[in-house]
Amino acid sequence: MAELKDQIRADLVTAMKAKDAFTTGVLRMIVAAIANEEVAGDSARELSKDEELVVITREARKRRESAEAYAAGNRPELADKEEREAELLARYLPAPLTEAELDSIVAEETAAIEGASLKQMGMIIKAVNARVQGRADGGTVAAKVKALLA
Repeated sequence: MAELKDQIRADLVTAMKAKDAFTTGVLRMIVAAIANEEVAGDSARELSKDEELVVITREARKRRESAEAYAAGNRPELADKEEREAELLARYLPAPLTEAELDSIVAEETAAIEGASLKQMGMIIKAVNARVQGRADGGTVAAKVKALLA
């Protein structure tokens, strides 16, 4: 069930043996983020692979947003570091959907609801997000659904 976490830990050991400080730091950060998620809530539990992907996706998104903020603040060296961290985390995420694949899924889910209008936008977004499972950004999904319904 925790095969992704095990892969990250194995890669962490490899990075530590290779004395790769950058990779070691990023992988330690993601292991810590997963561990924090496991103990969050009422009782400790082991995360499923999908839940681990959510954590990694969230951490990668944080890095991309930080890179944008650093770039806007004229700090290119920090923006570059954050981008490299996001790229490293992307190795553990499933391949993103192409625009055509995402458009197809949005069209299918919209067609599945009779009389789809902006009132059902939330239902359609939820259904699309369930199918794409981290392979597309939520904001992109929402924009595509809204454009199709408008």
